[in-house]
Amino acid sequence: MLLLTCPHCGVTAEETEFAPGGQAHLRRAGPGASDEEFEAYMFLRDNPAGPHLERWRHAYGCGKWFLAARCTVTLRVLGTYPAQTAAPPDDIRRAIAGGQA
Repeated sequence: MLLLTCPHCGVTAEETEFAPGGQAHLRRAGPGASDEEFEAYMFLRDNPAGPHLERWRHAYGCGKWFLAARCTVTLRVLGTYPAQTAAPPDDIRRAIAGGQA
């Protein structure tokens, strides 16, 4: 069972209190996108064995979206941060790069 901490309200709870939202930091395909770019945006997702950035919603709490870094092999959560952040914070980037998953 995953333990996630909502960066908005500070509540740490089991994953059943949250709703998953898929891969984080996807770049949307705009109106001028080719069919291949639109297909990639709609259907193609990373499925790594290791650190992965994901979207989550605090469904049974504050209701806000946030992003989480977790290892898909060990299920260890490396950290969470607000969804409005363009890239993971430095401490999470270091944990991913350092193989602390």
